[in-house]
Amino acid sequence: MEGSAALEGASPQRKQLESAVVRFAGDSGDGMQLTGGRFTLATALAGNNLATFPDFPAEIRAPAGTTYGVSAFQINFGAHEIKTAGDTVDVLIAMNPAALKVNLSDMRANGLLLVDSGAFGEKNLRKAGYDHDPLEDDSLKGFRVMKIDMSQLTQDALKDTGLSKKDSLRCKNMWALGLVYWIFDRDRQSTVDWLNSKFAKTPDLAAGTLAALNAGHAFGETAEISSDIGAFTVPPAAIGAGVYHNVTGTEAIAWGLAAGAMLAELKMVFCSYPITPASGILHVLARLKEYGVVTFQAEDEIAAVCAAIGASYAGSLGVTSSSGPGIALKAEGIGLAAATELPLVVINSQRAGPSTGMPTKTEQSDLYQAVFGRNADCPLVVLAASSPADCFETAIEAVRLATKYMTPVMLLSDGYIANASEPWALPDTDAFARFPVQFRKDPEGYHPFLRDPETLARPWAVPGTPGLEHRLGGLERDYDTGNVSYDPANHQRMTDARADKIAGMAREIPAQPVELGNDHGPIAVVGWGSTYGPINLAVEHLRDQGIDAAHIHLRHIWPLPANLGDLLRRYERVLVPELNKGQLITLLRSEYLLPAKGLNKVTGKPFAIVEVEDAVRAWLEA
Repeated sequence: MEGSAALEGASPQRKQLESAVVRFAGDSGDGMQLTGGRFTLATALAGNNLATFPDFPAEIRAPAGTTYGVSAFQINFGAHEIKTAGDTVDVLIAMNPAALKVNLSDMRANGLLLVDSGAFGEKNLRKAGYDHDPLEDDSLKGFRVMKIDMSQLTQDALKDTGLSKKDSLRCKNMWALGLVYWIFDRDRQSTVDWLNSKFAKTPDLAAGTLAALNAGHAFGETAEISSDIGAFTVPPAAIGAGVYHNVTGTEAIAWGLAAGAMLAELKMVFCSYPITPASGILHVLARLKEYGVVTFQAEDEIAAVCAAIGASYAGSLGVTSSSGPGIALKAEGIGLAAATELPLVVINSQRAGPSTGMPTKTEQSDLYQAVFGRNADCPLVVLAASSPADCFETAIEAVRLATKYMTPVMLLSDGYIANASEPWALPDTDAFARFPVQFRKDPEGYHPFLRDPETLARPWAVPGTPGLEHRLGGLERDYDTGNVSYDPANHQRMTDARADKIAGMAREIPAQPVELGNDHGPIAVVGWGSTYGPINLAVEHLRDQGIDAAHIHLRHIWPLPANLGDLLRRYERVLVPELNKGQLITLLRSEYLLPAKGLNKVTGKPFAIVEVEDAVRAWLEA
C-alpha cells in the first residue's frame, strides 16, 4: 500500500492496490502463525505473488500479555514480483496492547490499525508497559485506527455453540481473519474447508471457528466502514505457467537434500539434534522415508555429526543440521570428516548470537565459523542460499560437491530463510543432471588415499567390499598407504592436498554473474544469503532513478568463484550489506585487496530496502 496509487478501473467501494503488507500480531497462544498461514493460502489462491515472515518469541511460553510473548506473521503480497516481506507495515492486526507496542514502530505513516479493544484492560496495559491507554490518547493519531471489541464480538457470535468462554476466546483469531478477508476481498472457502477437516472430530470447535470466521467477515460487510479506513483489492500477478507450491526455506532444503541424494543414487541418513531454527528440517525429512531417507534424532550435537560421518563411511550420504551454537559443538566432528575425506553435508540455519543469543531472530554471523571455524588448516566448502525457493537447488549443489570431491560441505541458511515462504514453481525433475556415485570395487592397487588426478578426491569404498578393507580416523594418514603417519613432510603433503582439493573447485563452479545492472560502473552491491531481496529491490529502485548501481550475489562462498576478483575490480566502489559486523567483507578484502565498505546490522531483523538505498546514495555523494 505504501506508495501505491489507485489503479484505473477501481470501484468506488474498493481501492485497487499494486501491493500491501499485512501483519498479524498477538500472544504466542493467539494463533497468529496459523492465522497468517491461512491468509497466505487464500492470497496464493487469489493469484498474488507473495513473501512471508513469521516472527516467533524466544520463550516457550512467556507470560500472557507481555511483550516477550508477542508472536507475529507478516505477508507482503501484490500484483507484481515480490522479493521481500516488506519494509513497513500497511495493516497491523493487534490482538492486545503488547502486540501494539512491539509492532507499532514498523507501521508506515497513516497505516491501518485493527485493534482488539476488548483486550485493552488495565491489567494487559500494565503488562505491556503502558501508563495510559493508547487507544484513548493522541499517541495513535498518525494512523487510521479501527477499535473493535473482537473478544466480545467473538463471544457473541459463538454464544449458541456450547463452547465455554475460554474456548470461545480462542477463536478470536478466526474472527480477525474473517474481517481481514473482507478488507482484502479474499475467498474464505479454503479456510472453511481446512477448519472442517482440522476439527472433524470436535464438531463444537469446528462450528465455533467457522462462526467466528463468518462473523468477522459479516462485520466488515455491515459495519459501514468509512472510506478513510478503506477496503481493498489486489489484482492477480502475472505469474508464469506451472504448478506452484508455497515453500519455506526449511521445506526446500529438506526436499533439495532428498533430491540430491536421489540424483547421486544414494540413501540419505539425516542425523540431528533439535535446535531453533533448524529443527524443522528433521520434521520434514522424517516424512520422506519412501524416498530412501533415514532420519535419526541423536542425544546431542556431537553424536549427531558423528552418526552422519558413520553413515557416509558405510556408503550412504551423511547429513547433519544445526544452528550456530550446535555447529560449534559439531566442529571437531566436521574436522574428522575433513581428515577422513568423507562426504558430509552440514546445514547451518543461522540465528542471532553469540551463545544462545536470540534464538528466534535472524542473523548472518556464522560465515567466519563456516569458513574458518575448526582447529588447524581445515578448509571447508561453504554455500549460501539466497531465498526459500533457492534452498532447493543450493542443497542439491551441496550434495553434488560433497560426493564428487569427497569432502564436507556447509550450506548456510538463516532464521529468515528457514521460516519465510514464497511461491515456488515445481521444477521438472527430469531436467536435473544426475551425478551417480561410483564406489571403488576393484582391489588392485587400492589404498584409502589414492586420488583422482582432476578432483583430488579419494576413492569411496564401502566397508565389506572384498579386498578393500581399510581404516580411517582423525590421526594423520600417509599419503601413499593410508597408514597412521607422523612424518613432517607427509603432513605438509596431506594438508596441501586437502586445501588444493577445495581450492580446485573454483575451476568448475559457475562464474559469478551480475544479478542486476552492468558488469562495471560506479558501485556494486555485493551480498550473500537472505540479503538478496532487499539488495535486489534497492538496486532496481536506484537504477530507475538513474543511478548506475549493480547487484552481485554469492552462492559459492568458499571457494570463491574464479572470476569474482576481476569482476569486482571493474567497479569504483563495492558495498557489502550483511546481517553481522562485517564477515564477507573480510574475505573480499583479504582475497582481492578491495577497498570495500560494509553496511552492517545485527538487530535480529532483515534489511529494509530503504536502508540499502540510503547507504548507496550516501557513499556516492560522499
